[in-house]
Amino acid sequence: VLLHPYLLMNGTGNLMDFLDEPFPDVSTYEDFHTIDWLREKSRDTDRHRKITIKSKESYWELIKSLLDAWSGWVVMLLIGMLTGTLAGVIDLAVDWMTDLKEGVCLSAFYYSREQCCWTSNETTFDDRDKCPQWQKWAELMTGHSEGAGAYVLNYFLYVLWALLFSFLAVSLVRVFAPYACGSGIPEIKTILSGFIIRGYLGKWTLLIKTVTLVLAVSSGLSLGKEGPLVHVACCCGNLFCSLFSKYSKNEGKRREVLSAAAAAGVSVAFGAPIGGVLFSLEEVSYYFPLKTLWRSFFAALVAAFTLRAINPFGNSRLVLFYVEYHTPWYMAELVPFILLGVFGGLWGTLFIRGNIAWCRRRKTTLLGKYPVLEVIVITGITAVLAFPNPYTRRSTSELISELFNDCGALESSQLCDYVNNPNMSRPVDDIPDRPAGPGVYSALWQLALALIFKIVITIFTFGMKIPSGLFIPSMAVGAIAGRIVGIAVEQMAYHHHDWIIFKNWCRPGADCVTPGLYAMVGAAACLGGVTRMTVSLVVIMFELTGGLEYIVPLMAAAVTSKWVADAFGKEGIYESHIQLNGYPYLDVRDEFTHRTLATDVMRPRRSEPPLAVLTQDSTTVEDVETLIKDTDYNGFPVVVSRESERLIGFVQRRELTVAIKTARQKQDGVVSSSVVYFTEDNPQVAEACDPQPLKLRRILNLSPFTVTDHTPMETVVDIFRKLGLRQCLVTRSGRLLGIITKKDVLRHMAQMMNQDPESIMFN
Repeated sequence: VLLHPYLLMNGTGNLMDFLDEPFPDVSTYEDFHTIDWLREKSRDTDRHRKITIKSKESYWELIKSLLDAWSGWVVMLLIGMLTGTLAGVIDLAVDWMTDLKEGVCLSAFYYSREQCCWTSNETTFDDRDKCPQWQKWAELMTGHSEGAGAYVLNYFLYVLWALLFSFLAVSLVRVFAPYACGSGIPEIKTILSGFIIRGYLGKWTLLIKTVTLVLAVSSGLSLGKEGPLVHVACCCGNLFCSLFSKYSKNEGKRREVLSAAAAAGVSVAFGAPIGGVLFSLEEVSYYFPLKTLWRSFFAALVAAFTLRAINPFGNSRLVLFYVEYHTPWYMAELVPFILLGVFGGLWGTLFIRGNIAWCRRRKTTLLGKYPVLEVIVITGITAVLAFPNPYTRRSTSELISELFNDCGALESSQLCDYVNNPNMSRPVDDIPDRPAGPGVYSALWQLALALIFKIVITIFTFGMKIPSGLFIPSMAVGAIAGRIVGIAVEQMAYHHHDWIIFKNWCRPGADCVTPGLYAMVGAAACLGGVTRMTVSLVVIMFELTGGLEYIVPLMAAAVTSKWVADAFGKEGIYESHIQLNGYPYLDVRDEFTHRTLATDVMRPRRSEPPLAVLTQDSTTVEDVETLIKDTDYNGFPVVVSRESERLIGFVQRRELTVAIKTARQKQDGVVSSSVVYFTEDNPQVAEACDPQPLKLRRILNLSPFTVTDHTPMETVVDIFRKLGLRQCLVTRSGRLLGIITKKDVLRHMAQMMNQDPESIMFN
């Protein structure tokens, strides 16, 4: 609905009607600009007030108001269902394509190895992963499953499949949806803080990210699908927002939906609905009202239900790595748990610094110009080094699952090759600590090599031009380190049970130490060191594993990991990538302690031309159009006159553009020489031959946010964070001195931290 010329003249009517439909070529917000949170909230309040008033007029209007109120829950239901469905499809496709690198199911080619052997009647318990229906490529092609020739052929085809999958992934991203690369969480955080990145949550991005995520994970690269699932869920949220004008026309309300979608994404990534809500609250959301908390909870619940109905893991469980440990933990074990926390913090620091240095190098060298070649090379190196080691050859999720596992009597893993006492007559659930057999020592060497490999290769993998998550690789590093420590503690307790630290709680023949628990604690520590999550991390970990009684060890490791990592730098990996990309993100957790004032940051500076302003009753339409054409500012302060510089209000660029275009088309007598009035009184037309004036009082914001020139910047930064401002005017005794934009604040903060202020590249 465009503003009627009569309303422009008389200053009556509602600004909401005027802003609902954007004028051709004039969008509400430009790409790479920040939204005005206060204005969006005000618009939603106005819309809600109108609906409430109308609902009292008739039953039809009452029904419409109820539908409007329920639209939020409907959107959450749709997001949860679509996100759960996509996650289930991705899980099933990844399992099949990962196994396709090693062999194929003869009974049904679309079965993964596990599904193939489930359906077989000839599978034995000891060789549950082997069955006649599942054949490796060498056996299928040559008829020989053993020997050097078969090994080399399997090796070659494993590398070939990996290269094919990664090449397809990077090519699809490059050609169809460049925004589908990476984790997506740094950009989601920036978008939720109020930034506009058009196309980042679009339909093409959703489609290509879903397909390429399967290809990238299946290629065997050191990356996970869990982080990108947050991006996929937010794309689903954005898709459904466009169906309801309540969300499609209000960027602030849209971000409430995206916060809930992020929760649904983590819910299906780990089967952790509560952890998903807390992750959205702690890690990605900028504005999280109580209503959003309930809706996030509902979206995460629906997503988890949908995933459970699809049952991609085939075990009727939601959780990815279900574990059942039969022994409690002891106070003395807190020492190795805390040491794992220290390792997690150090690994987090090493990873962030190494990865950011590599990404910076990628941006400034030839490497950045050939992303396809980079992906091919890293995939080739990963596949060639991963195949010989059974712990790096399999998918990372399978590896973590085995490392978390408790060695029961029915386990056939190499990690459970302990020397059994033939006289042992105990129930299955209470197996005592035993000396490690040759299989365990062999596994330890392979795990140590896998740990070094994962630490190095993940640094170079994260940030390439394919979808790449960080949760699973980080957990794998921690789980490997934790399992090694767990086995070491277990063997010490067995061979030296008379030591004072073991005497009180570890009797000979008792089941004292659970190495799988150490792997779980190590995984939490490393993930915490990289992302700096705490509360949501612990909840995700116990939902992920079902290990409710191990919350205290997880908390101890997570807190230690954060303390150690924070000692070397406050930013987690996502904040570091936000800084690297120059996104205008004001982190709520950053402290600003420098003693500077608003006058030190405001523009214009002494060397710059004066501030571009409009006067309340002496500017012509031509002057306004010239100002809009010559500048790219988001809005202009309105003053009484250029001599007094006394502030009246602030007018948005978009509203000014739309108002003048509308008046020129619809209102007779408005020409270039028409005077624009921002005053309330009707202008006195001097002579009949004078052009028709244009009155724009309605689009003037009479209460722009202002600070004085002596306001400490610490306060200004806090105001920008908490109110989500785009700009703030600086005055002294009512006289306009200058303006501070969000970009100015970010540049100043960068300068204070001895960083390049020009790295903030967007408005």
